[in-house]
Amino acid sequence: MLVQNASEATTPSRETPERDTHDAAGSKGLATNKVGTIAGAILSIASIAPAYTTTASLGLIVAAVGLKMPALLIAGFIPMFLAAYAYKEFSSETPDCGASFTWSARALGPYVGWMAGWGSVIAVVIVLANIAAVGAEFLYLFIGRLAHSESIAALGDNKLINIVTTLAFLAAAGWAASRGISSSERAQYVLVGFQLVVLLLFAGIALAKAMNGDAPSGLHFDIDWFNPFTGLTLGAFAIGLIGSVFMYWGWDTALTLGEECKDPQRTPGRAGVLSILTVLGTYLLLAVALMWYAGVGDTGIGLGSPAAHDNVFGALAQPVMGGAGEMLLFAAVLVSTIASLQATFLPAARAMLAMGTFKALPPRFASVHPVYQVPRFGTAVAAVVAGGFYAITALLSQHVLLDTIAALGIMICWYYGITAFACVWYFRRRWFASVRDFLFKLLFPLLGGTMLLVVFGISVRESLKPEVGSGASIFGVGLVFYLGFGILALGAVLMLVQRWRQPAYFRGATLPRAVSGDPMP
Repeated sequence: MLVQNASEATTPSRETPERDTHDAAGSKGLATNKVGTIAGAILSIASIAPAYTTTASLGLIVAAVGLKMPALLIAGFIPMFLAAYAYKEFSSETPDCGASFTWSARALGPYVGWMAGWGSVIAVVIVLANIAAVGAEFLYLFIGRLAHSESIAALGDNKLINIVTTLAFLAAAGWAASRGISSSERAQYVLVGFQLVVLLLFAGIALAKAMNGDAPSGLHFDIDWFNPFTGLTLGAFAIGLIGSVFMYWGWDTALTLGEECKDPQRTPGRAGVLSILTVLGTYLLLAVALMWYAGVGDTGIGLGSPAAHDNVFGALAQPVMGGAGEMLLFAAVLVSTIASLQATFLPAARAMLAMGTFKALPPRFASVHPVYQVPRFGTAVAAVVAGGFYAITALLSQHVLLDTIAALGIMICWYYGITAFACVWYFRRRWFASVRDFLFKLLFPLLGGTMLLVVFGISVRESLKPEVGSGASIFGVGLVFYLGFGILALGAVLMLVQRWRQPAYFRGATLPRAVSGDPMP
């Protein structure tokens, strides 16, 4: 991985205890001066996992907006890109692994900060479950194709086998993360580079066939695919936008590593912006290639068909790339899930570390292993909760990935939007200090936060409908509502419990409200 162990040459003792790192200097015990701009961008791209995200998410977007998929990818990028400047400005002044939690608490108070932190942590935990589930599915697809066995390839569709394998993926990734970030920087470059190269190869072949008239869709390229203002209802636009927003999730991983970067004031923000621009180009190329080649119909290999709905690459790898190419694409998705599982544990564990350090969570979350320099307890909690969440939702829903992705979009809009508004308020004394401050500390985050808030409200309303997502419902209310807004509401209950148990944070004693220029406690 990209964050190197500060004590690589040391052989840790099994008896080495963890310690509370909230010392007089305020250090959380994390490694320092380890991550550069390119390394941070690669780590963020690994968290985004373009191969995994594309195969898991495009079905939701196509089901909502059809041929307008490219327009929705651009529409989802805009608020995320604008919100990225809120993170960039915060990180430049106050690098902190708590990111949304820490910054929102300082700007808007402890309750808002806690809910932003809850949204960011639970979103990561659910994504971990999704990544592991997709990895389990492609593991059996890859082995089945390699062994020329359709029965092995279909094992991923067996609910019990799928759940057990997903839990095994999470356990292995959680164990590796708890032992420190041990993979080399070169290996992570290879993992991310491999999946991007294979995705571009797939897109190139699909585009070539479409341009030559060899595509089954029979479509002709139309610039109207990129126009979000025609042919869409507000509800369809909102649901499609939720899927689009999810596809960019993970770019902020570099921001949670601010205290571990070589240049904490500049590196995290630059890495985050670089990663989100890279995946925008990749997604647009893939979207046009997939849609032009396969179409959006609900039969055959159309992107709206049942086969492509849950697993786009699983349905289209063979028709587009043939046997050898299919194996290559399956390997790319599998590699994508492995790289992403390694990277995605970082923001969850570090957000919980910050919340524990400032006493917004029980003190156990503030512990960091003195040798491995990772929050092992937070990592273990993330793995256990992700596994339990996936097992329960897989039993409730026939298409668990669609439901959780729709719910994740709601959570992402929630905590990114809060952070954007927190930026505006925190830097209020500097709004008109310069043109740059006006754009990046006021206009961009205000627009981004407003867009995300609007999408959040519409999406919560739409999620009440059972037909959203997979169509699963409880008492006539869509499962997506329970998984999205319901889990956020659960966070509010847990917040009140934590306030009763440890009131210091909620009184502002450990993380008081502040404005730009005030020192960190």
